Amino acid sequence: MIDTIIIGDSTKKIKALPDNFVHAIISDIPYGICYEEWDVLHNNTNSALGGASFAQKDAGDLFKRRGKPLNGWSSADKNIAKEYQNWCSSWAPDWLRVLKSGGSCFIFAGRRYAHRCISALEDAGFTFKDMLAWEKSAAPHRAQRISEVYKRRGDSKSAEKWSGWRVANLRPLFEPILWFQKPYKTGGTLADNLLEFDVGAWNEQALSDYNQILGYSDGATQSNIIRISANKDDRGLHETQKPLKLMELLISLVTKKDAIILDPFAGSGTTCVAAKQLERHYIGMEIDETYAKIATDRLTECVNGSSKRIGVCTEISLFDIPEFDLPKMDEQRFARIG
Repeated sequence: MIDTIIIGDSTKKIKALPDNFVHAIISDIPYGICYEEWDVLHNNTNSALGGASFAQKDAGDLFKRRGKPLNGWSSADKNIAKEYQNWCSSWAPDWLRVLKSGGSCFIFAGRRYAHRCISALEDAGFTFKDMLAWEKSAAPHRAQRISEVYKRRGDSKSAEKWSGWRVANLRPLFEPILWFQKPYKTGGTLADNLLEFDVGAWNEQALSDYNQILGYSDGATQSNIIRISANKDDRGLHETQKPLKLMELLISLVTKKDAIILDPFAGSGTTCVAAKQLERHYIGMEIDETYAKIATDRLTECVNGSSKRIGVCTEISLFDIPEFDLPKMDEQRFARIG
């Protein structure tokens, strides 16, 4: 069951995992903002969603997919946030069940509906511990100049009046990482919980190593602001792929060697690859067979010690973990259907 990519709907597949089984859950869940088809989590009845106007097509790839405005297209769209919370509530109890007492759960959640995810997990029994800020070095900016709209309408007076003004959001250089913890025994202490379950504290040395490598001052060592940029190997495998070094940091922050890391929305397998490189075990779940195959290939190449195509194993770990030999395993161990 461990060191496996399980293909299927994680909301169902997770029910096969035993109680109190994994040391940490780290996952980049869908944000519910209609980024792609897999991110449409509300009851959508408008066929225009996902399409593109002529103006969007002319604007390039950045605007290739039509999303819904914040105000929505109908009264039904006012329920999108609530429907997202209901979706989070559908799997949160099982996440709590399989996590060890005191174990951490890191969730990448979009800025728009992060509060709904927090409410769902708190209702399931999690403790909301903190919100980390992942500060990115670059991000696409889709804020349209409103003056251009008026120009296309032939309204030069309004275009001049609103020159320099935009609609939509500021450049999204900050992404929240929600940090939850499974409550430990009432009346007990985290010190006792650590002795029994090996989780419950965070690793100061991991943050110190991270800051030293990136050249940050000692004052930033224990900050909840994380600055890690994506490199060339962190792109091209998934639309929302996260940096490998970022996942390494989160794993090292709350687990020790041989811990079991669960990612119920594994995508291209970055969390699992990071776990393997840090000598942790992993369980990845992915509903899309194409992405599951990519994750399997990355992990197989790590096992084989070859990374000519994807470049996973040759990349230096953030924490300079020494190489270790693993036996060659049958691919079916890594990609299990059913």
